[in-house]
Parts: sequence; C-alpha cells; structure tokens
Amino acid sequence: MKVVIAAAGTGGHINPGIAIANKIMKEEPNSKIIFIGTKRGLETNLVPRAGYELKTIDSYGISRELSLKNIKRLAKTIHSITEAKNILKNFKPDLVIGTGGYICISVCTAAKRLKIPYIIHESNVLPGVATKMLSKNAEKILVGFEEAKNRLPKAKKIVFTGTPTKVKKLNLTKAQIDSKKQELGFTQEKPLVLVFGGSQGAQSINISMTNIIKNTMNTNYQIIWAAGPEQYEKVKQDLQKENIDIDKLKGIKVMPYIYNMEEIMNIADLIVSRSGAMTVTEIENVGKPAIFIPFPFAAENHQEYNARVLEKQGAAKVILDKNLTAEALNATINELAKDRSALEQMGKNAHKLSTENVEDKIYEEIKIIKNNKA
Repeated sequence: MKVVIAAAGTGGHINPGIAIANKIMKEEPNSKIIFIGTKRGLETNLVPRAGYELKTIDSYGISRELSLKNIKRLAKTIHSITEAKNILKNFKPDLVIGTGGYICISVCTAAKRLKIPYIIHESNVLPGVATKMLSKNAEKILVGFEEAKNRLPKAKKIVFTGTPTKVKKLNLTKAQIDSKKQELGFTQEKPLVLVFGGSQGAQSINISMTNIIKNTMNTNYQIIWAAGPEQYEKVKQDLQKENIDIDKLKGIKVMPYIYNMEEIMNIADLIVSRSGAMTVTEIENVGKPAIFIPFPFAAENHQEYNARVLEKQGAAKVILDKNLTAEALNATINELAKDRSALEQMGKNAHKLSTENVEDKIYEEIKIIKNNKA
C-alpha cells in the first residue's frame, strides 16, 4: 500500500499520523508511506525521528482578520495545493490520510482533484474548520470522540475509532512506581504532579508554576514539569532572578521536554495540562486524574469542549485560562492531592473513557477503502 499522511504543526496532529503509519507498516511491511507537512512545525523533528520521509509545502492556517500578512498567507496556501498535487503525482498513493489542521486542506484538495481517495481523522470533540470543509468529499471521517459525530452533518460516513497514541497504561505495581519515583529523586510520601502545556509549552501555565515555586506553595506535593523547548530558558532565568537554581530544587524537576512521557504519566498521581485531543486521550489511556487549563485561542474553543467531557465524568477539574493564577492552581492541586483515594477514583473514571484497539479499528477502515479500490 502507498499512503500519504498530511500532518503539521503540533504533536496533536503529527503523533496520530505517526501511530497510523506505524500500524500500516506493522500489518503490511512492504507499504510505502510519506508525510506532507511544512518547514515550520514539529513535523520537521517528529516525522524523521519516527523513520518516515517528510515532504514540505508552504501552507498556512488563515485567520479571519483582514491584513496584508493574511492575504500573503492565503496566496501561498492556494499555491500549496499545486505543490501538494505535484508530490501526489510523483508518489502515486493509493490513499491520503489527513490528521487535522490546515495542511489537510491543501493536500486533500489536491487528492480530490487527482481522484485519490482521502480520509480524515478528527481527534477533537469539536471538529476543526479543515475537517468540516473536507468532510463532504472524504471517503470517511474517523473521530476520536463519539460526541463529534453530530457535528459533521455533511460527512458521507463517520466512524468512531478513538485517537491513536503511543501512550498506554503500563499497569505498574506500587513497588515499581515507588522505585521509578526514587530514581528521579522523588519520595513516596507526597503526590507527584506532572505539569506540561502540550508539545511546545504553555506560557500561562508556566507563569503560574513559576510563581508557585517562587512562593514555595508546593509544600504538600512534588512537581515534574515540562516547560517547553522554547520557554524553558525563560523559566530558568525568571527563577534565577529570585536566586532559585532550577537544577537544585528539592522535590521539583523542571525540563524543556519529557521524551519518556508514557512512563512519567504512569507514575504521576495528578496531571496538570492543556486539553488538546492527544493529551486527553493519553490521560484516559493511563487512567489519571487531571486539572485541565484549555488553550483559550484554540479553534472554536475546542479544547474546553474536550476537557468538559472528562469533567462531566468526574475525571477532571477545569480552570479556564482567564481564571488561572498561581493561587487558583495551587488551591486546586491541594484540594485534590489531600485525598489519595479520591484521586484514584478520578483516575478510574478517566480510564473508563479510554478506547481499546484504536489502531486496529483505524486500520480496518483503511483496508475497506483499499479493497474497494482494488
């Protein structure tokens, strides 16, 4: 099978694409797969790291604001359809798979013009603009949340599959968890709170966490915090101004990025994060309680919709970004951390929402299209 995967921007779009590619290669090792992205997003790192070739086009997300910058971006995005068309002509794929975001508009529009079937995987409860635009001509829309089905009235066929992710529940024993915490310099006495803001960090979360550390608010819990590759140095400098050495903090580890996220999520007692679809899916998979701080500028506020799904099931608390302060975040962490049994129940509630065999379900849908084309 020859497949093109369109994925760009954040890990929330790229990692599901990689998971789908890995499943295809596992089932059909002779397959050929390439990715189409841009030269600006995390795909330039994540796709080659996963062992796949990345082709790039000059596509952009377009704001509704009327400005010279947006007019130029629109012109480049329109031209990127031709760029995508040339890549597809040369590669001759059997199928194009889009995993959401602006890149899909260019690549899937090119696929339609070349009469190449395409499918879209939509991770969010609230489907994005690209998914809505492309849904009418897609062979199928695969969704990560059941609630998304009713929001795509023009789609020919919608299938709930869940969202593919590498992060799974490891079913570690208490002794294994305690041992791994000890290796990282943490104790078993206080809950371990994992904090991150998505693959690129989150400024408002970082500011609140910096203030929590500056004012020594975290006396009842420990922290492992990924500040983001671009924001880590700023966090370090802000703490240095208060004569706080980021590398010598007791019960606190701060780093740019966590590469072994599956392991860390499995040993954490509570997670503080944004609520992108990938993050929500991972938290469901590992069965952990969460405090969600939805990114307020996400398209159509889809992150809040994602977070509310878990909140309704008693698996998470939600703090809106406009209400986020060090005091509010610290109070919510302390409220949850004081009752370990309640934390565990929240985690169980989260795990009930997880979907099993996601990659298998997606692959079955891909196979149906492949067999229909044959």
